[in-house]
Amino acid sequence: MARRLEFFFDYGSPYSYLADTQVEAIAARTGATLARRPMLLGGVFKATGNVSPAAFAPRAAWTGSDMALWAKTYGVPFKRNPFFPVNTLNLMRGAAAAEIDGVFDRYHPAMFRAMWVEGRNLNDMGEVVAVLKGAGLDPAHFGKRLQDQDVKDRLKDTTEEAVRRGVFGAPTSFVGERMFFGNDRLHFVERALRGEFD
Repeated sequence: MARRLEFFFDYGSPYSYLADTQVEAIAARTGATLARRPMLLGGVFKATGNVSPAAFAPRAAWTGSDMALWAKTYGVPFKRNPFFPVNTLNLMRGAAAAEIDGVFDRYHPAMFRAMWVEGRNLNDMGEVVAVLKGAGLDPAHFGKRLQDQDVKDRLKDTTEEAVRRGVFGAPTSFVGERMFFGNDRLHFVERALRGEFD
């Protein structure tokens, strides 16, 4: 029976971006179904008492070189965003709207690319509008959808589900109920999908 890889992420997490570049290939190699699960990392931090790594200066300084090493290892483009940290509430609501409206395949790569490849200021709604237009999406439609209750509920419910299941940061992957935190656990994710930990 094919397994399911659930991938909880937030666009404001650089390690989520790095891991996201790998999860499709992992799912393909293992015959798994990939389910990307947009959550609000700020909500997870608030619920669990965790804080952003950026809040601890020595760790923040170290992660810059670490992220560059991972990008080189994966062979993917990466640029540390000069506007980090970014309030991602609207971006993650946008992801929920894109899922509901069936355009996630266009929305999702555009947001990660804008944040961690192009280094754009996604705190600026004008920049977000430009990213949406570049992805062939209607900014006015998304602007309205951000306030719709089904979109708010979708993001809230996914974030609360993540916390209930033990998530404390991003990215977090699940194979069944086995949880793997971080970009650097993807080798364990792949092994779990192959049934090696059953």
